Amino acid sequence: MDAMLFEYEDFPETKEPVWILGRKYSVFTEKEEILLDVTSRLWFTYRKNFPAIGGTGPTSDTGWGCMLRCGQMIFAQALVCRHLGRDWRWIKGKRQTDNYFSVLNAFIDKKDSYYSIHQIAQMGVGEGKSIGQWYGPNTVAQVVFDVFCSCSFFVGRLCQSNFSCAGAAACPAAEADMLYNGYPEEAGVRDKHSLWKPLVLLIPLRLGLTEINEAYIETLKHCFMMPQSLGVIGGKPNSAHYFIGYVGEELIYLDPHTTQPAVEPSDSGCLPDESFHCQHPPCRMSIAELDPSIAVGFFCHTEEDFNDWCHQIKKLSLVRGALPMFELVERQPSHFSNPDVLNLTPDSSDADRLERFFDSEDEDFEILSL
Repeated sequence: MDAMLFEYEDFPETKEPVWILGRKYSVFTEKEEILLDVTSRLWFTYRKNFPAIGGTGPTSDTGWGCMLRCGQMIFAQALVCRHLGRDWRWIKGKRQTDNYFSVLNAFIDKKDSYYSIHQIAQMGVGEGKSIGQWYGPNTVAQVVFDVFCSCSFFVGRLCQSNFSCAGAAACPAAEADMLYNGYPEEAGVRDKHSLWKPLVLLIPLRLGLTEINEAYIETLKHCFMMPQSLGVIGGKPNSAHYFIGYVGEELIYLDPHTTQPAVEPSDSGCLPDESFHCQHPPCRMSIAELDPSIAVGFFCHTEEDFNDWCHQIKKLSLVRGALPMFELVERQPSHFSNPDVLNLTPDSSDADRLERFFDSEDEDFEILSL
């Protein structure tokens, strides 16, 4: 633990609890534990001097890749929970397991890494985003899910054949024996026999017009209190952050706006990993400053986790003075013909009204069934 100690001067001395991805801490008695938890999250930032995207494209994502990096961080947290566990901690100088490096290597900046910025940026072309263009949280949620789905990461309806829900992103149907929970097949972590497969929910939301509606703030806080929390991606226009918790009226986040050199494995095959962990006190910003366009993430490792998550979401509707950010439904509406993926693109009669409502870079919201 001594290797992780550093000054904690700018964190508020407050009696308010600190919540980090479903864990509750006290500033007065658990400062080191808070820092260790934050430092253990995988931190993806701008990089420079990586192989050109697409062979002839940019070799740095400085200035345009912040939301893509946030998308990487929220999905990396899902893989950490899946393969290392929420209690796992990174300590400088301590040897990590092969599973840790399997997760980290999947995000390295090169074209053959499964979830690299190369893969995400090129997949974004199919969503109408040119390489080097800035993404909003809704678009990056869809694009990163596309990347994960192409590698058969379990989400949504695939968890059980008789499961039905609505309101979050989902993958197209696929054969069960081709799916292996986000790892490349050769990683040796396939589990064909379980009836339940780990579930990632990433829910794009807009919590106001030009600024966040304060009626949603308590509900947003409660999302960070859930043990299934993966955090939130969002921020301010053209400046994305990965929010991992809150204290009082401030959000705690990891900031991707630091340009670091691209990292390559050493001759021995070891990957230097210190630059993938933020080793200074976490950044904070007022919740009121948050742009209303966000995406909220959750991870349910087991069916019990999912049932508990559903119960907690329903309880949020009872929080006094709070407005639910989304709702769960027990059955799909009968007019939705495709049972696996529901694309509720508005018809022409509603398009103009919705375009005025979603007045942002990300107005093409979709509702996708689980």
